[in-house]
Amino acid sequence: MDETEFWEIVDRTREAADGDPEEQADLLVERLVQLDPDSVLDFARHFEARYNRAYRWDVWGAAAVLLDGASDDAFDYFRCWLIGQGREIFEGAVHDPDVLADLLGEFDEEVDGDGEELGYAADEAYEQLTGVVAPDLGITPQPEEPEGTPLDFEDESALAARFPRLWERFGTG
Repeated sequence: MDETEFWEIVDRTREAADGDPEEQADLLVERLVQLDPDSVLDFARHFEARYNRAYRWDVWGAAAVLLDGASDDAFDYFRCWLIGQGREIFEGAVHDPDVLADLLGEFDEEVDGDGEELGYAADEAYEQLTGVVAPDLGITPQPEEPEGTPLDFEDESALAARFPRLWERFGTG
């Protein structure tokens, strides 16, 4: 599976789920079990590589603005959700998280921003297909610390300065 196929599956399942991340995860499992186990592992590698790539302080800061704070777990789930939003939004956010202010439509922090189940979809599909837990994917794990310059997520003025467009649209200040 190449990168284009990966994003096509993400896009189709998101569109079919009308943007609901839990529904998208269910549809993703349904779609992945139609593939062979090696293709499911390829999908998982693409997902995990992007998940690790988004492990950045500035992406975490954007999550903190959108979610009115973001714990370690909330940031993990946010990165899964971000991948689930498709290539344009994901790549835009990794390149410049403030651009999310322009790329996102309505954002309901009760539904949006939490794609935890998306992170498990490939594992679930692989287990359904093979009856065993997915093997190690053989990709470099995420670094100990996020990439980039650390941010103080409690400092609203720093968040507003770093993410002016996001703060204007979604900030709590």
